[in-house]
Amino acid sequence: MLHLFGTTVLVTGGSRGLGLASAEALAEAGCDVVLNHFEDSEKARKECDRLKAQTGRRIFEINADVGNPKAARSMVQQSADMLGNLEIVHSNAGICRFTPFLDVDDENWRHHLDTNFSGGFYVTQTAAKIMVAQGKGGRILFTTSVGAFRSNATQTHYCATKGGLHLLALGMAIELGRYGITVNCIAPGWMHTDINDAQSRDEATVKPWLAAHVSVGRLGSPKDLKGAVLFLASKEAEYVNGATLHVDGGWNAQL
Repeated sequence: MLHLFGTTVLVTGGSRGLGLASAEALAEAGCDVVLNHFEDSEKARKECDRLKAQTGRRIFEINADVGNPKAARSMVQQSADMLGNLEIVHSNAGICRFTPFLDVDDENWRHHLDTNFSGGFYVTQTAAKIMVAQGKGGRILFTTSVGAFRSNATQTHYCATKGGLHLLALGMAIELGRYGITVNCIAPGWMHTDINDAQSRDEATVKPWLAAHVSVGRLGSPKDLKGAVLFLASKEAEYVNGATLHVDGGWNAQL
C-alpha cells in the first residue's frame, strides 16, 4: 500500500482530462486539492462539488492563466494559503492545437510556449520556493508526453514544449533533491481527452495506428494516469528523482 507524501495538493489544468483524473486520484487517497483552471469556472465548480461529496475532502478551484507569470505565481501562493501548506504539485496544464509546421503562426507558437513550458516553470519554481521554506520536502510532477522524446506531424510546436519540460524537470531534480523535493515526469501516450476528441473518435485512423504502435490494443484514458500519479506522489517514491514514467500502452517501447 502506498503512503502519500502529504495531503495538500495543487493540480494545474485540473478541471478536466488528465488533470482532473490526477485530482480525483489524490482526493480519493485523502488529499485536500486545489484545481487550477483557466476560464473554465462552471466545469471546475461542478467537479469540486462532486469531489467534495465523494471524498469529504477540501476541494478548491482557482481561475488563473499559468502562462501569465504574475497570475501563475499568485495562484500557487493562494493555493498554499488556502490549504495551509503545499506538499504535492502536479504541473499538468497544457494545450495542443494540431497545426502543420508551416502554418504555425507566432500567436500559436507563443501560446504553446507560454502555457505548456513557461507555465510549468512559473508554477513549479514558486511551489519549490514554498516547499523549501516549509522545510519538509515535497513532490513535483510534470505531465510531459511521449512527444517529449519524438515529434509528430502537426504537433511539432507542442512536442518542442514538452521536450523542454522534460529537461526542466531534470535540472530541477538535480538542484532540489537536497531539500527532499523530488521532481518527476509522467509521459502519456495517446490519451482520449478533450484536446484530441475528434482524432480519437476517427476509427479509420485509430485502429491501424493502435495495431502498429500500442501492444495493449486501445487508446489511453485519463483514469490510466491515476496509478502513476499516486506512486510518484508517495513516500515510497522518495528515491525516484528525475525520472519519467511512460503511461502509453507500450508505444514508447517501439520508438
